[in-house]
Amino acid sequence: MRISFCQALLTGAIILNLLILYYVSRAQQQMMEKRREQGKGLKKASLPVPGLGGIGNLVGGSIVGGVKLGGLESNMRGPRVTILVREFEDFENYVGDVARSFLRQRPELPFLAVAESPPYPPLALPEGARLLVLSPSPDQPPQTHRPEFNVQTEFALLVPDGVELDHGRQIERLIRELEGEGGGPVRLVAAPVLTRSAVQCLHLRVNLREWTATYNPAASGSSGSVCTALQGDAVVLIRTEDLFNLSVPLGRPLMSSLFVQTSLRGWKVKLLEGPSFSASHRPLFTSAHNQWKADSRLKDATNHLLRSFGLKRVILPDGRDQWFGCSKETPRCFGTVRDDTPEYLYVERWTPPCCLRALRETTKYVVNILESSGVRYWLEGGSLLGAARHKDVIPWDYDVDLGIYMEDVPNCDYLKNLDSGSLVDANGYVWERAVEGDFYRVQYSEANHLHVDLWPFYPRNGVMTRDTWTEHKQDVEFPEHFLQPLVPMPFAGITAYGPNNHRAFLELKFGEGVIENPQYPNPAKKRLDRSRTLGS
Repeated sequence: MRISFCQALLTGAIILNLLILYYVSRAQQQMMEKRREQGKGLKKASLPVPGLGGIGNLVGGSIVGGVKLGGLESNMRGPRVTILVREFEDFENYVGDVARSFLRQRPELPFLAVAESPPYPPLALPEGARLLVLSPSPDQPPQTHRPEFNVQTEFALLVPDGVELDHGRQIERLIRELEGEGGGPVRLVAAPVLTRSAVQCLHLRVNLREWTATYNPAASGSSGSVCTALQGDAVVLIRTEDLFNLSVPLGRPLMSSLFVQTSLRGWKVKLLEGPSFSASHRPLFTSAHNQWKADSRLKDATNHLLRSFGLKRVILPDGRDQWFGCSKETPRCFGTVRDDTPEYLYVERWTPPCCLRALRETTKYVVNILESSGVRYWLEGGSLLGAARHKDVIPWDYDVDLGIYMEDVPNCDYLKNLDSGSLVDANGYVWERAVEGDFYRVQYSEANHLHVDLWPFYPRNGVMTRDTWTEHKQDVEFPEHFLQPLVPMPFAGITAYGPNNHRAFLELKFGEGVIENPQYPNPAKKRLDRSRTLGS
């Protein structure tokens, strides 16, 4: 068969394209392999950044300039660790002194001071140290502000402000310790800073579904402590690859940001007993005013960080709570609930703990008023289900339901005059007739609309009934004998009253086996993954 000139030309073009694709793929593979080997001392050429003279220059000239390397070199090809100082205040700091101390002992090491915006007054950095500003600038390419483009070593050493390097062997020891852990769960190694208060090893458990971080003290071992978080000043070594696999590698406060993310990945930190790093500048601030400014900024940064991570409750090692969610003075953490499915369920979260706290407080308050006013009530619907299952509010519920005898409403001053309008009592709770139907509602406050709903029923021929009905499952008739008598039940930290046969009552309203088979309020919109439930 004869091949025409056009066919031959087309065949040649196809072969040429295949060859080009092959070599491009090979080149990309080689570039990726080189990046993986960067911590082993391989030199890397980087594109220059306008105004910075190139990535290599930005990290202290470790790639260019022919600097002779010391004990941290790898086959005489480059330093293995970059020094990062992230936690400092612009109004008073010792970053320049830190840089001089480290570069005096290890002049070949890249040194980066990292700030969200350009510090004012500007930092007085020695030669070999550079400033990395994280906030983007419209006239600069993205790599100018992204730390992963500016750290080209195998390891990153996170150093607090005011710390000094006494001798280079301190860093080598940390590297040996981390390399000795291999690919195990210990992905960070830390050394204490000699300050007034010793650094403490902690166990941190982060439960994103419950918006909570819990710290507990960790016991020390003979060769140092292995835990999931640290409290206090420490120098921390981490592989650069691990650092930049975090969602927020250099957030502030740095240690809080770092350990929340590493604990979620199952990583651990090893706190060595030595070598310790010295810190001559302690306390960091020379005036009470500057200390106050630093404390205020730390509080603001912590609030911003934890809110961005979706953490609303932090349980400290001593058992105290810190709250970062809603309060009586602020709106609740979620908006209007549609289709009986609050927004947090769609992102695999449960009711924020601050909202549960508000529901418990409101329930205790309302129950106390109903009892003192002679209004008979009982736990209803999902709240009765929570009492039977958890002795508490269901972990994903967003309100509390109580049934009341309609004939007792005049006994309560807060309810009897609610035919129109609402009432704000002396404690800031809002009593109103609900706009959605013929029932009452007590809100946590005017700002925070977490609430307890009061459903009035009256007996007719031995059946508890109502004149109007809503689409709520609990809003159905039932025999009065469930309320004769009412029985005490633990619920939300108090003793409340419920039907005398709560299982039969619940199965009448929700179906057989409802206590043992938890489910979200509207499974058609969002179903509960029962494999993830704990104790529910």
